[in-house]
Amino acid sequence: MMRRVLLIIVVAAIVVAVAWWVALLPGSVAIQFGGTSIDAPVPVALIGLVVLFILLYVLVRVAVFTFHLPSLSRRRRAAAHRRRGDVAVTRALVALSAHEPGDARREAARARRLLGDTPQTLLLTAYAARLAGQEDEADRAFQALASQDDAALLGLRGLLRRAISKEDWQEAAELARRAEAAHPGNTWLRAEREQLAIRTGAWKDALSVAPSGDTRIAFMIASAESDADPAQGLRLAKQAWRANKSLVPAALAYARRLRERGQENRARTVLRTTWALAPQPDLAAFALAARSEPALRLQEAGRLVQDNPQHPESLLLLARTKLETGDRAEAQRLAEAARATGLNQRRLWVLLADIAESDDSEAGRKAQYETLRHLADAEPDPVWHCDECNTPLPAWRPACPHCHTAGRVVWGTPRQALLAITE
Repeated sequence: MMRRVLLIIVVAAIVVAVAWWVALLPGSVAIQFGGTSIDAPVPVALIGLVVLFILLYVLVRVAVFTFHLPSLSRRRRAAAHRRRGDVAVTRALVALSAHEPGDARREAARARRLLGDTPQTLLLTAYAARLAGQEDEADRAFQALASQDDAALLGLRGLLRRAISKEDWQEAAELARRAEAAHPGNTWLRAEREQLAIRTGAWKDALSVAPSGDTRIAFMIASAESDADPAQGLRLAKQAWRANKSLVPAALAYARRLRERGQENRARTVLRTTWALAPQPDLAAFALAARSEPALRLQEAGRLVQDNPQHPESLLLLARTKLETGDRAEAQRLAEAARATGLNQRRLWVLLADIAESDDSEAGRKAQYETLRHLADAEPDPVWHCDECNTPLPAWRPACPHCHTAGRVVWGTPRQALLAITE
């Protein structure tokens, strides 16, 4: 406070000193224009010059203000609209949070009228319309959003949700591709694209966005089986099989492509390698499919199981093919060997019943009766099923058609069947 008083005193002293100096200036100033002549002392002339400068400055400022008055008025009106629009946006958000569709639509429309079609007002309009059940109005707002470069993802996401709710999977897939182009690498979008690809069977699209692991291998197998280009299908199948040689669907896809190219020996090697790791009936069915004569089928089965001959699947396969050739005694021995491993599944007892049925004697009929009695207490046969939702499936699928989970279809006895046995 003391410094301010001292400053005022110093300034006042300087002003007085300057005024005193000007008042003591000697001489006069003469101005003549036309027939008029003006003589004034120097101090008076200086004061008049200062007054004239002030007047000119005021006139220029007034002129500039008058020139800019329309734009200033527009800016003031825009600022007022902006303030009212911001209030309407806030009220619309509150109404949406309170689940009041009428108030939300009214305030969103007011905000849009005051602020124009900005991303914020369009998004509010869309969500307010959707809350009120006005899907067409919401779609129009989302489409307007999608046409704006800086907010395209907002609009496309809203349209995508609508397409999914309608189960229009083709439109949803197209919208997802547009959203990916507008905002590449979005994590949420990759998951959506994967699910849409599963729904539409677009396995190449699913493969392009799938992470590593079982899910990616499943998509790779599906892509290999559906690819119209044999060379590309072979490459994908080979890659899937090498990623997991114990995976039966991968082995089948690879062997099928090899067989199409006439590379039967290589296909046999693939099947035999996988059988040694994870014996499974589909491998045997594919290996024996090209053989119709019982002796040739038995020979093919022997080659398939040679690296894992004591596995129950190997014993069952050999027993079945032995029975086809008429060697009932050997089929019986092999089936009993499978039973000795602890196998107690229905297919074993069905096989034993078929063996007994081939014997027309009284002992054969009695043995058939005894084996059929065991069917009631036998364990269920293994099947392809979803390990996520436990749904049995007639064949392997890259994704469960029931819960749409990818990479979880496995071979074995479903949990529900196992629980039924224990109960």
